[in-house]
Amino acid sequence: MVETWEYPPAQGLYDPANEKAACGVGFVVNIDGVASAKVIRDAERLAQRMRHRGACSCDNDTGDGAGLMASIPHAFYTKILREEQEVCLPEPGRYATGIFYMDRAHHQESEQLFADLAASHGLKVSTSPSSLTCFTKAAVSPSSPAIF
Repeated sequence: MVETWEYPPAQGLYDPANEKAACGVGFVVNIDGVASAKVIRDAERLAQRMRHRGACSCDNDTGDGAGLMASIPHAFYTKILREEQEVCLPEPGRYATGIFYMDRAHHQESEQLFADLAASHGLKVSTSPSSLTCFTKAAVSPSSPAIF
């Protein structure tokens, strides 16, 4: 089944009459701020349509810069961190998460420097719970999730 897509109606500063067929950066958002899996599906469709711009994993192991930024999966993080590290997260909006890409030779030192910096600001850092850790096959580096 092929889903059709139409421009949204004109509202506020947006007018579909100003849309142009051009390559570039794409953003898919839910302007109401309501979480929806449709945003993820739409972003995936956008990336598929940008293959001619390198939005693919041309070596089948790494990406080429195309990505997706979504909200923090609070329920998932809460469960995993409680089970694996006995960490209780505060409510959404009171913590942050990120992924650091570091070279293999220095990643342990870099993780320690980050933990020390966070601690100097009164932040607790939880790194690399097993369910959240992944490593790229490329020569690039391990990726380490951090929650602070």
